[in-house]
Amino acid sequence: MNTSIIFPNLHITLDNVGKGFYIGSFFIAFYGVIIAIGMLVGVGFILKEAKRVGFDEDSFLDICIITIIVGVIGARIYYVIFAWDYYKDNPISALNIRQGGLAIYGGVLAGIACVYILSKRKKLDFLKVMDVAIFGVIIGQIFGRWGNFFNREVFGQYTDGLFAMLLPIDAIRSQSDVTTEMLANLVQIDGVTYISVHPTFLYESLWNLALLIFLLLTRKKKTFNGYVFFTYLIVYGAGRFWIEGVRTDQLKLWGTNLAVSQLIAAVCIVLGSGLFFYYKKNHPLSTPQEINS
Repeated sequence: MNTSIIFPNLHITLDNVGKGFYIGSFFIAFYGVIIAIGMLVGVGFILKEAKRVGFDEDSFLDICIITIIVGVIGARIYYVIFAWDYYKDNPISALNIRQGGLAIYGGVLAGIACVYILSKRKKLDFLKVMDVAIFGVIIGQIFGRWGNFFNREVFGQYTDGLFAMLLPIDAIRSQSDVTTEMLANLVQIDGVTYISVHPTFLYESLWNLALLIFLLLTRKKKTFNGYVFFTYLIVYGAGRFWIEGVRTDQLKLWGTNLAVSQLIAAVCIVLGSGLFFYYKKNHPLSTPQEINS
């Protein structure tokens, strides 16, 4: 199996891009390593941000640990529910995360619910907590999408545009993601057959990076609790709605041709926008200390 990945129009060729490495006889996937790194960086940033706005770091560390566990479970449940045709004949395989199958929106939704419950138990302002915690989510997503890169998954439709990415067809994680148009436009290089696709993992990672930078530049000027959280729902939702429309591995709503994540993205945009303007108008922060937190 060829392990090269090429961006021909950017004149970038990456040779020997493996999917993982062995320690003894145990295979460790880069996907898992990258997600773990993203979690660690995200938690580190959250704790720093929590301290900046006056939260107790130990309380936030508890929230982070529990929410990560719940988020991973939620991401798996979401994926299995909407890919049930794949698991229904062997339900026990749904427990094998090493085979892949984590859906970001499932993790985000489960994580938000978990933070809400924990905030109430600790008697903390939920929206103020989310304005801190959501930074960890964004950072995790920035890193996590690069795990998809190593797995040769979460790519988009055929393209020969500027950012076109060539993947050896025999290295694709799931051949069901290869479309008729891709097969009609195969690229042959040195005897290797490639498909030419949109690198949607890259689009989403860069979109989230831009969102992170924007929020870092504006968070100290927020005038109501929930500003960071609601902005994330709106901006990430908008990017995800477009990107999901390009992808070939969509999870579909049962009995329809509607992409579940695209539907949720639309709901996030509408809900986030409504809450943003409601809280901005009806729950403004009044003191300099509150505004700077």
